[in-house]
Amino acid sequence: MSDYRLNAETRNTAGKGSSRRLRRLEGLVPAVIYGGETAPLSIQVAHKDLMRALEEEAFYSSVITLTLDGTEEPVILKALQRHPAKPILLHADFQRASANTMLKVHVPLHFTNEANCIAVKQQGGVVHHEMVEVEVSCASKDLPEYIEVDLIAVELDQVVHLSDLIVPPGVTLAALSHGSDLPVVSIHKAKGATATDSESGDNA
Repeated sequence: MSDYRLNAETRNTAGKGSSRRLRRLEGLVPAVIYGGETAPLSIQVAHKDLMRALEEEAFYSSVITLTLDGTEEPVILKALQRHPAKPILLHADFQRASANTMLKVHVPLHFTNEANCIAVKQQGGVVHHEMVEVEVSCASKDLPEYIEVDLIAVELDQVVHLSDLIVPPGVTLAALSHGSDLPVVSIHKAKGATATDSESGDNA
């Protein structure tokens, strides 16, 4: 698990005008922390620090240590509002995430052995990703940065479903818990390709 840290300060002003001043004059992003048994709290974080952290995929699915006015608090990034045309962050939502807090978080899928799997290397298939992330439910201490999908043994026209994924202990897939065993990835022939094409490629 990556160790992400972010400094923040309590924000004593509210409103659109105040938020614009924070971003334009002070280089700060207005944000809020909520969850747990504590009331929501308005905060502000440095725009450059948050932008730098967002460059790493794992930041979105990791517990972040937020240092707020000298006190550390574990949180996750729950929502992010960006400017529609400029590289500017408008607002962020953080959820409190102590060790046993139950979370619902979208976690990225990492696909391995795509080029070397049976369907691609031996059968001329093309990989189709139906999902690039999944929603998981778990305690914050069990939150994975990503879930690996190993395609090495997948054959042509095979579909990998959510129930085929190997998830860490303590982690459940939200869709499965609601009875939806959705497709994650499939490998089929390229449009227009035939079995003869595959065989001639193998014999070349």
